[in-house]
Amino acid sequence: MEKENIIPARECCVHYNIEFSFIEALEQHGLISITTVDEQAYLSSEELGSLEKYIQFHYNLDVNMEGLEVISHLLERINNMHRETLQLKNRLSVYEK
Repeated sequence: MEKENIIPARECCVHYNIEFSFIEALEQHGLISITTVDEQAYLSSEELGSLEKYIQFHYNLDVNMEGLEVISHLLERINNMHRETLQLKNRLSVYEK
């Protein structure tokens, strides 16, 4: 993992005003990945969008960890179905000409 693509998890906690235990819980539930280097926890820059989404759900809507897992699973299924629909539309457009 490249140095410029990782952010210290503690800095994220300060920036978003959250507890580090929340980030640890997200990792334990498989919702985000934490990389440990020299006993420091880091998040990849790709994880920030997910982290922000989970922060909103958890702190603003009071969704618990199990609810976050369900939401994550459903959003993943929706995205997969959307991709599949686009693929099918593209295949179908060949026959419509």
